[in-house]
Amino acid sequence: MTKKQKSMEEQLNEDLQAEKAEAEAKAEAENAEKQAKKNQKRWYIVHTYSGHENKVKVNLEKRIEYMNMGEKIFRVEVPQKTVTQMKAGKKQEREEKIFPGYVLVEMIMDEDSWYVVRHTAGVTKFVGSAKKPIPARDSEIKKIIHRSSSQTEKIELDVKAGDKVRIISGPFADFIADIIEVYPDKSKLRANVSIFGRETPVELEYKQINKL
Repeated sequence: MTKKQKSMEEQLNEDLQAEKAEAEAKAEAENAEKQAKKNQKRWYIVHTYSGHENKVKVNLEKRIEYMNMGEKIFRVEVPQKTVTQMKAGKKQEREEKIFPGYVLVEMIMDEDSWYVVRHTAGVTKFVGSAKKPIPARDSEIKKIIHRSSSQTEKIELDVKAGDKVRIISGPFADFIADIIEVYPDKSKLRANVSIFGRETPVELEYKQINKL
């Protein structure tokens, strides 16, 4: 082997070794990234039996404490909002679930944490495939939690078209109105008010009226 050939062979070996080292470093970085993602806490959505959402929250929090899973399961939330009902002119407040049948769990997903959540009484499944739950988007969770923590309230009123109501505030206060249409999702309605002998349609909010 000539000196020149030896030099080319050494260069080729050096190039191969450099490529191998680069490939190993890339694989190591990818594994580290996968491990970091695996150990990252995320929000997951759990499906429950209808009406068992709060029971699931209580049961799961007890299991987290009993099974020492506080380092893997961090928060359990049942998103709710305040609903105000008007009955006989009086306000009655109650909590209403935003997503009936679902509970939010912030956790690091692995076999142990999956087992603790999945086998909590009242839980039917994770959202996603049976073996691979899908984490929820952070933006979606922020919107849900904001909705449940906001002070806005939905007013419910047991009225329908044809009912008579008394207007208690606004420019038509003390007038009697006949309901034409009801918009429960907006807590509003349309009604006819008799002004100077003529029926005039007006839009009213639930909080502006009392049912007769």
